Amino acid sequence: MATPRSVVERLDDTVDEWFEQLRGNNIADRVFYTASELGDFSLIWHMAGLAKALGPAGPRSAARLSTALALESALVNGAIKSLFRRERPIADPLDRPLKLRQPRTSSFPSGHASSATAAAIILSEGSRYTPVYAALAVVVATSRIHVRIHHTSDVLAGAALGAVLGITARRIGRAIS
Repeated sequence: MATPRSVVERLDDTVDEWFEQLRGNNIADRVFYTASELGDFSLIWHMAGLAKALGPAGPRSAARLSTALALESALVNGAIKSLFRRERPIADPLDRPLKLRQPRTSSFPSGHASSATAAAIILSEGSRYTPVYAALAVVVATSRIHVRIHHTSDVLAGAALGAVLGITARRIGRAIS
């Protein structure tokens, strides 16, 4: 019988092998490296929040998103990551075809996946652009696998955590509006 750890390792290895087929493809590398960089410090999500604020949602929506993302980052990148000491898939940035910031925190869970999922859920409320936000979140989250900064299980855990935080932020936002 397989242990839970071996199931996780097999999942991580299987998905990594699938991504290996994409690595080295100029278009895939550019898309995933760019998405990964835009996910740093939730830049892409703050830009989306500002764009949404220019419409009927107003500036309060951008302020709520930024506040939620700041709290998400403190929780995930500060408190939760400090509980784990998981190594990242590769430590040598020279193994990457494009330049990318190397995080110093634990690999588990993925902060990019958490913030992407939370932001997509928050931005989607009352928006016709829900599929766009969801697609961007998937690309940003999976970019971390492609660029070998996270294991698949890190990304899945981060996305699950981000879903809980995004739903919670939406409920709090409704309650205080």
